[in-house]
Amino acid sequence: MTSVLGDLAPLVFPTMTAIDPTLHRGPFRLGDRVQLTDPKGRMHTITLEPGKEFHTHRGFLRHDDLIGAPDASTVRSTAGIEYLAIRPLLADYVMSMPRGAAVIYPKDAGQIVAYADIFPGAVVVEAGLGSGALSMSLLRAIGEEGRLHSFERRADFAQIAQGNVRAFFGVDHPAWTVTVGDLVAQLPAAVEPGSVDRVVLDMLAPWECLDVVGEALVPGGVLICYVATATQLSRVAEALRDHGGFTEPHAWESIQRDWHLEGLAVRPQHRMHGHTGFLISSRRLAPGVTPPLRKRRPGKGYVTDLDDTQEWTEEDFGERIRSEKRVRRVARSVGAPPRVLP
Repeated sequence: MTSVLGDLAPLVFPTMTAIDPTLHRGPFRLGDRVQLTDPKGRMHTITLEPGKEFHTHRGFLRHDDLIGAPDASTVRSTAGIEYLAIRPLLADYVMSMPRGAAVIYPKDAGQIVAYADIFPGAVVVEAGLGSGALSMSLLRAIGEEGRLHSFERRADFAQIAQGNVRAFFGVDHPAWTVTVGDLVAQLPAAVEPGSVDRVVLDMLAPWECLDVVGEALVPGGVLICYVATATQLSRVAEALRDHGGFTEPHAWESIQRDWHLEGLAVRPQHRMHGHTGFLISSRRLAPGVTPPLRKRRPGKGYVTDLDDTQEWTEEDFGERIRSEKRVRRVARSVGAPPRVLP
């Protein structure tokens, strides 16, 4: 991993180390993170250290009892409580790791990797590093032969993300470069024009970066944005259309609902991960190519920038407007006009 911290900190170039493929398999070792699950399904994550103990209100268990034990085994506390000890998956690690900023949930990270078609050896740009949750999924997908350029405006967030990613992979990932700074200002110096395969934006105003992102992407490259609100989603979609260098955007969200499984009591869980964010993706067009006309044209009153002083109409929201003639015909078909009460 290479870290470029601009004026906020000195340049850091850690030694590039290959990732140990056995890191996430085999018996538990010193420094491993272990997920402990009690009989009620409560989970605790610990990092194995010699001589340390994990205490609860119902006894404790020794780390030494787990070191050398096989993955997915059980261990008993001093009070006789049995725990399942298992190495956490990436999704488990993301949900339990230290956070500086909110993380992209595994359900959304999986959608990004799949729908952006992140492939081994790809050159990927990520903006909005947060706590490093998505970075781990992207690094897993591109492998050591790819390149991930991550940009984060806040040095403290970048530091937390680097620590989380280093703890998960066991080393500084050789395919990762972290830059603290603004994407629009830093990207042209970091990559050659037309050399980036995929761009993932997790930021407040991704529409402000479309020019520089479009310059960096290869023709056919994928841009995918993660936004929290419907207003951001609309703004990104209209900016992509106005840019003229991208295909018609596709937007969606995923909602995860777990199920309760106990005998015949098979039903949805009372709690669920509802809305976390929207995803919107588009492809970069080749230079000089004009995007095809949209299949469904905007309504007659369609505008992109409505302010609070402007009167909104149904046409502004794409609703189908009935003609006055049709409305009168429908009114006649339902009978006499309503009686007005005194």
